[in-house]
Amino acid sequence: MKRPYPGLALRTAAFVALLGLQKKPIEESTLAEIQARRAFVFPTRPPFTWITGRLDPTVRISDGAVPVRDGSSIPIRWYRPSGEEGPLPLVVYFHGGGWVQGSTRMYDPLCTALAARVGAVVASVDYRLAPEFAAPTAAHDAIDAVRALIDGSEQLAIAGIDRTRVGLAGDSAGGNLAAVVAQQLGDLRGPDGRPVIRHQALIYPATDQTLGSPSIEEHAEAPILTKAGIMAFRDLYLGPSWTTEQLHDPLLSPLYGDVEGVAPALIQTAGLDPIRDDGSRYAEHLRAAGVEARLTCYHGLPHGFASFPGACPAGPAARDELVDEIARHLS
Repeated sequence: MKRPYPGLALRTAAFVALLGLQKKPIEESTLAEIQARRAFVFPTRPPFTWITGRLDPTVRISDGAVPVRDGSSIPIRWYRPSGEEGPLPLVVYFHGGGWVQGSTRMYDPLCTALAARVGAVVASVDYRLAPEFAAPTAAHDAIDAVRALIDGSEQLAIAGIDRTRVGLAGDSAGGNLAAVVAQQLGDLRGPDGRPVIRHQALIYPATDQTLGSPSIEEHAEAPILTKAGIMAFRDLYLGPSWTTEQLHDPLLSPLYGDVEGVAPALIQTAGLDPIRDDGSRYAEHLRAAGVEARLTCYHGLPHGFASFPGACPAGPAARDELVDEIARHLS
C-alpha cells in the first residue's frame, strides 16, 4: 500500500486513497473517459454527505441559461434561499476541474451552503470545457455570463437580485476564472458610482500558466493534484498549438493582469497543494496594487478540500471563513 503523503491528516489520507481507486489520472485519460467522468456526482445521501456536505433543504435549485458572445447560450444553475426577502445579493460561482472536468451539479452542496448562509442568490456557471472548447472559451463564457447577469438579460428566469452587490467565487480553475472576471469587469459601476463587483473569493486558484510557482516542484507528487496533472490540464485547456506568449495572457494567467481597482479578495490555499503559491503570489500582486487581499493557507490540506470538507480537519473552518468574508463584503 502506498504510504500517506507527509503531513496529510489520517481521515483525509483515507478519503484520498479511496478516491484514487476510482479516478484515473488526467494525463492517462482518453477524451471519452474525461467526458464520462463529467457526469459523475456524489450521491446526496449519507455516508457520502458526511464527506461532501449535505444539500441545504431550505435552498431552491433551478436551471436556466445565459447568452454568450458567439450567439449561443450556456447553462446556469440557480440557488435561492427560501424565506429570504429580496432583493438579495448575487454570488456567481465557477466550478473547478482544470477547465476540463467538473460540473455545476457536483457543486450543489457548496452552492446551497453559500446561498443559505450568506443569504444570497447563487448562480453557478456551466462554462464550456476543454479540449472540445479550448482557451479562451471558458474565460469568455465566464465574462459574458457575469455581464449578462449584471445587465439583467431577459433570458434570465429569476428575480429579486440586487445586481449592484455581486460577489465572484470559484475554486482551482474556477478561481482562475473568477479572478479573470474581476479584472475584466472591474470597471462596472452601479447608480451610486460604487463598483458592482464587491468581492472575489478565490479558493486555491490557478493564476499562472507559466507554472512558475515553487510549490509545484515542492508538491509535485501531492494527492489529488500532481505536477503531471497540472501540465495535462494546461495542455488540454490551451489546445495543441499553444505558444509561450499565451502563458502571460491575463485571460489565461490573471497573475499578469492589471489589478488596480479590482474587488477585494479572499484567497484560500492548501498547504499540500502544488499550486499553493499561485494563490500567495496573486495575493502579493493584489496588495502591490493597493487591493485588499486576505490570504489564508490551510496547512495539512490538499488541493480540492472545499469539495470534501468532511474529510478535512480544517474543512469547517475554511467554509466558515468563506461564508463570513463573502457576507461581509456583500452586506
